[in-house]
Formats: sequence, structure tokens, C-alpha cells
Amino acid sequence: MKPFDIPTEPRVTEMAWPTRIVLGAGALQRLPAQAQRLKMKRPLLVTDAGVVKAGLVSRVLEVLKTAGLPCAVFDKVEPNPTEKDVFAGLEVYRKNDCDGLIALGGGSALDAGKLVQLLTTHEPPLSRYDDAKGGDQYVKDDLPPLIAIPTTAGTGSEVGRSGVVTLADTGRKTVIFSPHLLPGAAIVDPELTMGLPAGVTAATGMDAFTHCLEAYLSQGFHPLADAVAIDGIHRVSRSLVTAVREGTNLAARTDMMVAAMQGAMAFQKGLGACHALAHALTPISGVHHGLANAVVLPVVMEFNRAASTARLARVAVAMGDTSNAREEVLASNAIERVRKLNADIGIPARLRDVGVREEDLPLIAQKGFLDASHLSNPRKVTEADLLAMAREAW
Repeated sequence: MKPFDIPTEPRVTEMAWPTRIVLGAGALQRLPAQAQRLKMKRPLLVTDAGVVKAGLVSRVLEVLKTAGLPCAVFDKVEPNPTEKDVFAGLEVYRKNDCDGLIALGGGSALDAGKLVQLLTTHEPPLSRYDDAKGGDQYVKDDLPPLIAIPTTAGTGSEVGRSGVVTLADTGRKTVIFSPHLLPGAAIVDPELTMGLPAGVTAATGMDAFTHCLEAYLSQGFHPLADAVAIDGIHRVSRSLVTAVREGTNLAARTDMMVAAMQGAMAFQKGLGACHALAHALTPISGVHHGLANAVVLPVVMEFNRAASTARLARVAVAMGDTSNAREEVLASNAIERVRKLNADIGIPARLRDVGVREEDLPLIAQKGFLDASHLSNPRKVTEADLLAMAREAW
């Protein structure tokens, strides 16, 4: 096995890596200091009903109250955020004359917070900023500050440059990307994930894993992203099962939060066909994004195996394979290890088992092909390929 890839031709690559991160048990107590650094005096807290019910909103508000920082609250973000959620949050922001945002929750709340942030200074519709259509060129740097506080270890949106939302005019999950959407600070406190149910821990954990794996396999040259992705794969492989089975295991919870950040850092390089399908499965079939990724991933890995043999072999090693087998064997082992990881954490093996209807598969493939994620897949993908993969996963 080659120790690393040597570019076959000269190339010039631009890379970016800035994020202010406060990581560790008790990091929430540092929130007021970060708000002060970013000159927030009247932030809006963007979150959802589940986070309120878990008691995490009250914890955040108490920390802010103790520091003398008033805070408005918008807690109506849906599990899969839509444009409607973003505009409702924007109304609360303006009504309370806010000057910054704190996004608290899983990927949905964090993404919604970013898009409220965007619309405070940018004209709608959100479809204007669709990354697949070059919308990033319209995102300027005149945004109010945002602090992201994740309560799951999945999307890594707290260190990401994008927000994902289902648009009203297309009915499609859409990625809105810009370096200007990078949060001004990420408060990453594993204690906030201690009460996360096993099923949510599993699905969000496989989302982090898929980010790392698809970024590592994706086209393009970004050795920093590759290194971070491989380490994230290793962390998920050693800690996700423990986090699912022992929800209060602080070491496993911390490892998973690091891996989630690593996935989001790495996928600035690109994603792949798995995310293209997952972005269609959520709005069409109502499947949780991380769960959709987990079920489809082994099938997509098999599709990519011939184009990514060497890298899949390294994935197997990162997941704990010590067989020292040939690359072709290790590549197959990587796929089987992902299937076993899914099984060990209770992820169903088939799309039919998570409520996907067979008659919806053509539409899922059609919408998936419109998603830009597959453009960086290591093997060229057609709509027919996506349909074949969806059928196999079903």
C-alpha cells in the first residue's frame, strides 16, 4: 500500500481552516466570554422544542443571566428546517432588536441559526444562495456574529461553512455555503450530549462518520482534510458503540464531538453520492439525515470500491483492521466493517426498514442527481446509478 498519494501533475490548491473552538466538559461556562469577544449585547438564541424539553435551553439562559447578558429565544426550528423556520426566526431577531445569534442544538438548529444570520443582512429568497448554482458569490461579509453550541455529535455544523435547508420553491434540501457563515465561536461541551437517546446518538454518529469517509474518498487534493478525515474515522470506530451503549461515558462522548467537527472540517474538500441520496431521502421520505447516510453508505462504498481501492484500504486500517492484507481485500473489509458498525449500534440494514416506499425511489434518484454532493464522488455518477444504488439499499 502506498503511504500517501503523490499528485500526478502540478496543481495549485486553496485551503482554509479557521475556527475558534472551546472544547471540553464545562465549556458552556465560557459562553459569556465568547459573546463579549464578539461584542454581542442582545443575542437571539435559535433552537428547537426538543432542546427545550431536554432542559438545555434553560441551562444556557442561566449562564447568560448570571453574566448579565439578556437573550431572546426562538425555539420553533423543525427537525428538518425549512425556509418557514428561517423567516420566523428572522422576525423574532428583528422584533427584539438583536445584534448576534447563539444557535443551540443539532444540525437543524445550527443550520437554521446560520440562515437567520444570513437573512439579517441579505435579501431573500434563500434559493438565490444555492451553492449548486454558484450562490456563494452573493454572500457578503456583513453578517452579525454567531456562536454555535452543538447538542449532538453529528453534522459538525458548529465548525462548518454551510447551512442546509429545504426550500419552498424547489422542495429540495439545499446547501448554502460561504466562508462568511463560519461561526465566530463553537462551544463544544460533551456534557450537553449526555442525555441524547441511543438511537439519535447512533444516527448522528454515523452522519459524522459519513462526512469523514466521503470527504476522504472525494475528488480533489486537500491533504489537511484527508488527515483530519482519517482521524475522525478512527475516533468514530473506537467510540460510537460505547457512546450508544453507555450514554454517560464522557470519554466516548468527547471523542464523538471531536469526530463530528473533523467531518465538517474535512468535507470542505467535498462529499459524494451517499449525501446526494440522503439529501433527497429526508424531504421525500422523512428519514433522519444521519440515518439515511448510514443505511445507504455501504452500497455507495461498494459502488466506489474500484475507483477508491487504496483509500478504502486505509479506511479499514483506521477502523482497526490489522490483517495486513492486500489493498483489494482491505477495501472489501472496510465495507464490511461499516455494515457491522451499523448493526452494532442498531441501524436498520435497508431503506424499506426506515419507511422508504419503493415507488418513491425514482424521485429520490432524480432529486439526488440535482444535489451537488455527487459531483465530487470518486466515481462519476448518473441518475441511473443513483436509482440503482437506492434500489439496492431499499
